[in-house]
Amino acid sequence: MPSPSAPSDEQPSTQPSTLLARVVVLALAQAGVREVVLCPGSRSAPLAYALHDADAAGLLRLHVRHDERAAAFTALGVGRATGLPAAVVTTSGTAVANLHPAVLEAAESAVPLLVLSADRPHGVRGTWANQTTALQAGLFGAAARLALDLPVPGPREPLARARATWAAGVADLVAAARGERGGRPGPVHGDLAFADPLVPDVPWTPPALPALPAGSAPAAPSSALPAGSADEELAGGPERTVVVAGDGPPALGALARALAERCAWPLLAEPSSGARSGPGAVAAYRLLLDLPDLGGAVERVVAVGRPTLSRPVSALLARADVELVQLVAHPDDPGPGSGRRHRRVLVPPDQRDEHGDDGGGAAPTAWLRRWQRAGLAAQAVLDAVLDDEARAGRLTGPLLAREVAAAARPGELLVTAASNAVRDLDLAAAPWTVPASAPLVLAGRGLSGIDGTLSTAVGAALGAGAPTTALVGDLAALHDANGLLLPPGEPAPDLRVVVLDDDGGGIFTGLEHGDPAHPDRSRVFERLFGTPHGRDLVALVGALGVPARRVTDLAGLRAALAAPVRGCEVLVVPADRSGLRDLHARIRGRVRSATSGG
Repeated sequence: MPSPSAPSDEQPSTQPSTLLARVVVLALAQAGVREVVLCPGSRSAPLAYALHDADAAGLLRLHVRHDERAAAFTALGVGRATGLPAAVVTTSGTAVANLHPAVLEAAESAVPLLVLSADRPHGVRGTWANQTTALQAGLFGAAARLALDLPVPGPREPLARARATWAAGVADLVAAARGERGGRPGPVHGDLAFADPLVPDVPWTPPALPALPAGSAPAAPSSALPAGSADEELAGGPERTVVVAGDGPPALGALARALAERCAWPLLAEPSSGARSGPGAVAAYRLLLDLPDLGGAVERVVAVGRPTLSRPVSALLARADVELVQLVAHPDDPGPGSGRRHRRVLVPPDQRDEHGDDGGGAAPTAWLRRWQRAGLAAQAVLDAVLDDEARAGRLTGPLLAREVAAAARPGELLVTAASNAVRDLDLAAAPWTVPASAPLVLAGRGLSGIDGTLSTAVGAALGAGAPTTALVGDLAALHDANGLLLPPGEPAPDLRVVVLDDDGGGIFTGLEHGDPAHPDRSRVFERLFGTPHGRDLVALVGALGVPARRVTDLAGLRAALAAPVRGCEVLVVPADRSGLRDLHARIRGRVRSATSGG
């Protein structure tokens, strides 16, 4: 990577803020940052002007947003889809605080994210200076992998020293965000002090930069165990082993899939694991974990990624009679909190050349065949129940997830809300036959919030340059409708948003709060958990200038999903959540009947 340098203008600026902003922008481009999301503000104006000039010169791509929270999740979506950090730039004050949800999600899910906040000079912080707080530089606390507070030089301080300090600081921030400083990838924060004047004194044409080498993932820790040896080390263990793949980058998903295939172990893969394909992936696996001769017979779990999606998996991981081996990409990756786990640090497949995931699979064992047969039977039962519902005129969340997954094309992205949408996908979507046929599935499972889902999808689509479908519920859509509000002329994604509109929080229907036997359910459930809104989502989205339409039957849904994703559109699918608890009970009962005895 080229070393950071300051711009070499024919007429260099004599204003510290203008010159340092240009240093920052060049350092971003030199470090490989290609997408920057900017919100309007006065204190951040030096950066805004410099970013505009860099965008015009083709050094990076600038995206302007009205809403800081949407901007942060847009940048997060870029990092989640590409593995490379995008930057989000704001002015001072509460603008920075609005980035916090995305920063926390990036921290927990190890997604690279670069926050650049403009601030006033140090001497006026903690005074009556408008829109200024002394808390800003350290606002994100331990969530930031690295935080730097870069001061504007005083009138007698050499500007050349500040130029070098700021350029090096930006390079350090990007490296830390990528995980190149020995830790996990994640969010970083640069607080940049700008002094008046904030408007450039001379125009700027950014210099051409040397071509960057192809982006690569951070180097693995020196203590890493080659991934190709994982199956050798684990092969001597219990025969009744399953691989559980949770949310994580595609590299870890490929590792989990390859390990399962080489060892002929059942693969229980969450949708956003990157592993849900191939002959070992078991359909509707969470319905099988309660069966004595399947889930009850497991002796060892090899866990990859962050498996937090379903209670049956959590119960499996917590069992005292099951050995748990956790494979992690970084020594500081979190685990399930069990003192009996074994941890191995592995080099994910895209960080190595000698241990690819194409080494072929072992012959299926009786253990694997038992899971495969049960998975196929469970999928058939589930499909039959969902089709019966559709024939009766009832479109449901699991049906919608099944159809969205079936319509996804190779090379596309599928972004799901982290609540019922991803769980419906996990339950009802059949695993893809081969990895090449699977879309990249993304979900905010670091903290499992529904905030920012639409903005994340926009960022993912823009960053990857791929057609993208977002599967969300009505509350997630309401929560982040501003994410679809792009100013005129801004780069626009190819994004189809599919909204299951069941007028409230359907996920709570299936939890203990929605149990009809709960003594207070009839009195408080709708107000505290159901939270109906009664709003016309088609009209709401239309007011944002985004085409939207209502889809009310299965044939119409399939026709809409079969069309190529071009531009931005929203499909609203009405549903009734009152029967959701009974639907899941019927599915569980019929699957148990169809699969009892393995």
